[in-house]
Amino acid sequence: MLSSLAMSRFPSTLLVCMVAFLTLATVGHAQVPQAQALTRTATAPPPPALIDQALQRMYNSDFPSANAILDEQLRREPDNPLGHSMRAAACLYAEFDRLGVLESQFFSDDEKVTDHKRFKPDAALKARLFASTGEARRKAQARLTTNPSDRDAMLAMCMTAGLETDYATLVEKSYLRGYSLSKESQFYARKLLTLDPPVFDAYLTLGSVEYVVSNLNWFFRLFVRFERIEGSKEKSIADLKKVIAGGRYYVPMAKILLSLVYLREHHDHEALALLKDLEREFPENRLFRTEVARVGSRIARSRPG
Repeated sequence: MLSSLAMSRFPSTLLVCMVAFLTLATVGHAQVPQAQALTRTATAPPPPALIDQALQRMYNSDFPSANAILDEQLRREPDNPLGHSMRAAACLYAEFDRLGVLESQFFSDDEKVTDHKRFKPDAALKARLFASTGEARRKAQARLTTNPSDRDAMLAMCMTAGLETDYATLVEKSYLRGYSLSKESQFYARKLLTLDPPVFDAYLTLGSVEYVVSNLNWFFRLFVRFERIEGSKEKSIADLKKVIAGGRYYVPMAKILLSLVYLREHHDHEALALLKDLEREFPENRLFRTEVARVGSRIARSRPG
């Protein structure tokens, strides 16, 4: 168990979990609330058409089509940093798909998560990813200079820091860099939540860190501190549900993360419901089909008789 065993052996590896997009990997024994019905809030604005289309293709593992759509998005709005952030997200998701990082078996095996052995990254994909995050940062910072409350610019900064955190921790196993980037992502997440209306996608970052800190023992909590993070499993679950109910871009990722939380907390039925939602929404993605079958089989084996 990562919280009780691996963390005592690898203090730095707890930082692998502190990412904005994909990390909810530590194990804890406290019970979390049973899943409640998750409904989208009626006030959530629809995503821009091209970005929506690109995300659909990305989550269907059709990365060439996603990139082609993002090319058109960037042609139409070259100065909008979100387009560059989304391009970086498509690169990262493609790399994680290639490496098998998104599979629940990866997160259910603590040795895989905390293994110091680095993956062998795709050099061309890495170059495209960091070129995109660099451009997103430049565009976002330029817009924030003239308008500190620019929603797209703040979200791009939050997203970019989260993507770089994911790559640093899960691919390069560079935990100290991931720790620093995670703090940056949280900074922008909190700023996004002060806007009127708030940007609910920002809860993904805070919910992820909340869950990780909830599993740290008292010793490591002395060294790993984040502002206004309580270390509450219940708050983590609530934050992820807020993204599902009111988010604009991160709804599928929130469902993935929440399903991982439920699996690690042994709430298989709740995890299965979320995975089936993802399977229906993205029928071309083999990962969701595989996970539905895997979790369904686990539930069947656990039935008495």
